[in-house]
Amino acid sequence: MDRLQEALAQCGRLVIDGSMSTALEHLGCRFQDKLWTARALAERPEAVKEVHLQYLRAGADCHITCSYQATLPGLLENGFSQAEAEEIIRRSVRVFHEARDEWWTREGGQESGRVYPIGLAGIGPYGAYLSDGSEYVGRYGADDKTLRDFHESRVRLLLEEKPDYLLFETMPSFREVLIATELAEDAGADYWVSFSCLDGKHICEGDAIRQCAETLSKERPRLKAIGVNCVKPQFVESLICELKAGCDLPIVVYPNSGETWEPVKKIWYGGAEKVSFGDWARRYYAAGASAVGGCCTTVDSHIRQVTEVRREFAG
Repeated sequence: MDRLQEALAQCGRLVIDGSMSTALEHLGCRFQDKLWTARALAERPEAVKEVHLQYLRAGADCHITCSYQATLPGLLENGFSQAEAEEIIRRSVRVFHEARDEWWTREGGQESGRVYPIGLAGIGPYGAYLSDGSEYVGRYGADDKTLRDFHESRVRLLLEEKPDYLLFETMPSFREVLIATELAEDAGADYWVSFSCLDGKHICEGDAIRQCAETLSKERPRLKAIGVNCVKPQFVESLICELKAGCDLPIVVYPNSGETWEPVKKIWYGGAEKVSFGDWARRYYAAGASAVGGCCTTVDSHIRQVTEVRREFAG
């Protein structure tokens, strides 16, 4: 039994952490370039560690490293040397491990009765590197070799630090997912996949998410969970149903709080949903999600709401 199955056997349902970027902004970080949260990883790793600690204290069981935007091409283009860029990517996993160890041994985690926190090495799509909102569109015009080379270096560097799982997240393109997950399969690494979606049935490039789930579950034996993230909350219940119809894997969901991303100004706009985040979480667990958390614009207070609701579904 792998770590995820052990945790689900212990708790019945799990809680995923919330946004790294919004939480870092609350700690005074400002993101003015294409590196986004990778800038904080490079220059303020102590802030990244504090965000992990906030989510550990809020009750999250599954934690995503600050590596979504940390890519070799992006770091090299922003003045870092090859050695520096590789170190920054590896650091993302180490910083989480440091936070987990501190919470587990010094802050009472081991005595709390909670599961030992699961670390997910976050891997954003090629569109995140482009920094133009393409993670919500796909269709980059990149050929298979470009996508493979882009993902190979980060997969290799993250695995050197031994995360519990790789997490290919906010993925708009099924073709890109097939390429990236083949790298993980070849490396003998377990992983999760999470899609960005157009609506309640389709990923951003238009493929039916049910068919994506069916294909991956048959062709990718090291895939341990599948889900969606950074989508509008109102789409998630339908997406859970579609994923369940396509596979028997655990379903993981972590939507944003309802705003819309403006890629030029790099801001979120529009009001959040009037339904509380806890109420959304209740719907998602009831629909069959194994793990629920938050993406952009969510912070530890949102995750505390999920933690409270999860108690209603504890196994």
